[in-house]
Amino acid sequence: MEFSCKDFKVGKCQGQKLVDGESMPLVLQPPEADKADMESLLLALKTNKDWFEQLIIKNSAVLLRGFDVKNAQDFNDIVEAFGWDDIRYVGPAPRTHVHKRVWTANEGPLSESYNAIVHQIKESPKTLLLFCEVPPPEGGETPFVPSFRVTERMLQEFPEAVEEMDAKGLQYSFTALSKNDTSSMRGRGWEDTFGTSDREEAERRAKALGMDLEWLPNGGVKAVLGPRSLTRVFDGRKGRRMWFNTVVGMHGKEISSASMADGTEIPENVVKRCGEIIEEESIQFKWEKGDVAIFDNMALLHGRRPSKPPRRVLVATCK
Repeated sequence: MEFSCKDFKVGKCQGQKLVDGESMPLVLQPPEADKADMESLLLALKTNKDWFEQLIIKNSAVLLRGFDVKNAQDFNDIVEAFGWDDIRYVGPAPRTHVHKRVWTANEGPLSESYNAIVHQIKESPKTLLLFCEVPPPEGGETPFVPSFRVTERMLQEFPEAVEEMDAKGLQYSFTALSKNDTSSMRGRGWEDTFGTSDREEAERRAKALGMDLEWLPNGGVKAVLGPRSLTRVFDGRKGRRMWFNTVVGMHGKEISSASMADGTEIPENVVKRCGEIIEEESIQFKWEKGDVAIFDNMALLHGRRPSKPPRRVLVATCK
């Protein structure tokens, strides 16, 4: 699909890469200086909704830059302009609800990096939107990785291990604390995780997401998920075999784990090398105030670099 839209012009950003012939991220800017306002942007998104959705699948990552997006309310208007259904984030990262469909990104210490966990539940977000309200003075990028490249390279180096994990499936576990703890990258309390303070209701909601819960003496809960896929192929994405898992993010961590679904351990050297490949394939740009990044969650892995404060990036997840 050739780029053709009078409501946007193509720009560039530092860190942008050409992957399999596509710019990642594809940077879209106002066509003229007087078209940077929110009213013009929302009209452009609504008018070109189908075209924009194809663009997200084609390029995997789109960056709206140079528009007058000021706050969570503006960001929520952008999210709702697409008309995509909301899907609640379920996982161990501490997050705070900000406005309607908008949440904070991981509120763990800015001094730490992380690999995001957005693939492990039964129904994963199709699209992820990020808004930079306060860019950090240093660091704090949101690296993303074309996951088909990870699959290709892992198959080259560990073909037998990859096929074994794919055949058996994966099992994950994570512990949700009794209350939120933002001193940890995975310090989300179970009430916030499942959106209820009632244990029976939490169990019902967990079961609907494909999880079994085990209540712990300290008031927390251990969630077990599986079996889950290692790789998947999604419609419209050139038949690419996506590395659709969070093995690196959850394996061998203090409050999370990843193994094969039959209990077989995943070799440490495989996990370590996978993390290195993800790092080698990472793409990142420096956040600017008002940036809105839109990721095809079926095609990308993403994370966060350490940064100096302040940094405020908000997120919305969509079906």
